[in-house]
Amino acid sequence: MREAEKKDILQRLKAIEGHLRGIQRMVEEDRYCVDILKQTRAVQKALQKVDATILENHLQTCVTRALRSENEEERTCVIEELMDVYHLIDRI
Repeated sequence: MREAEKKDILQRLKAIEGHLRGIQRMVEEDRYCVDILKQTRAVQKALQKVDATILENHLQTCVTRALRSENEEERTCVIEELMDVYHLIDRI
């Protein structure tokens, strides 16, 4: 993973971690359900941004390198990996 993306992802994950602790406090304090749901949606959106950053980095590095490779097995492998990730997402 490229260093700039790695730094960005780690910062985002730390912010998400803090946000989750805040949501835990909201639950402990019996805060209004809709307010909690709004916060969990914000965390989900933040995780989607992390996913997008990781995917973009993967496409621009590992996948690009594999697709340019003469090794057909390597090309097939990266395509199958991406398909597995997206099938996993559909099952959640």
